[in-house]
Amino acid sequence: MNAPNISTPWRQIAAAAYSGPKDCRIFGTIEVDITATMDYITHKRESGEKPTLIHFVTAALARCIHEDVPQINCFLQRGKFIRRENVDVFITVALQTGEDLTGIIIPHAQHLPIREITSLLRSKVREKRQGHDSGFVSAKHTLSKIPWPFRRMLFLLIRWWVYSLGFRLPFFHIPRDPFGSVILSDIGSHGLNTGMAALFPMGRVPVVITMGKVEKKPVVVDEEVQIRSILPLTATLDHRIVDGAQAGALARGLARRLRYPERFADISTPD
Repeated sequence: MNAPNISTPWRQIAAAAYSGPKDCRIFGTIEVDITATMDYITHKRESGEKPTLIHFVTAALARCIHEDVPQINCFLQRGKFIRRENVDVFITVALQTGEDLTGIIIPHAQHLPIREITSLLRSKVREKRQGHDSGFVSAKHTLSKIPWPFRRMLFLLIRWWVYSLGFRLPFFHIPRDPFGSVILSDIGSHGLNTGMAALFPMGRVPVVITMGKVEKKPVVVDEEVQIRSILPLTATLDHRIVDGAQAGALARGLARRLRYPERFADISTPD
């Protein structure tokens, strides 16, 4: 048996991009009762649609940021905070078992009903599996081949020139906002309950949300103990942008929407 390749393109990029723990990170966890959402998914599947939990979390998260805490939908550039007009959700996906993760942007997710998010995500995954890729993530194979220490020097240059100053880099087709407003990762599909993700230094993303493994748990509802479906969510937050009050509003808004999916799941909000 051949030994696995430990120097994957992502590890080569991560070693160049990260310099160590940073002091602007804060973390938070919450357990959300998603019994109603799971029942809603079952109902939709019986009618022929194929939504999954990540589609609902994407819609709920985008609406929460847009409606409840729009002040965190921004990034820092040249010492100024720049507001984003829309909530673009970056979802991490694994195209093949055992391969590096890649990512897919769902643009303007705050306006999309579940069926459109489901269709868009599936079509983009299909395109990536066929080799049609673009953006920062698609460049990892090329960038990972740059010799050390030039790889680290290049990442520092990209971070300063493209993300700190906001200029284009002529020889690299790197978007100015490659990861959107928020990163969402389903670690529950890997059997994990809780995971505190890193803030990618070049991402300009103030919030990273991880979805843990859904489990049945006893919960007190109307003074009675009931067995409910519980989703653990963990957030890594950029404390330069997000404070405790905003984090609390984000958690409450996300939990409220997932408890009542019928209020937003099939509704498109106007531009």
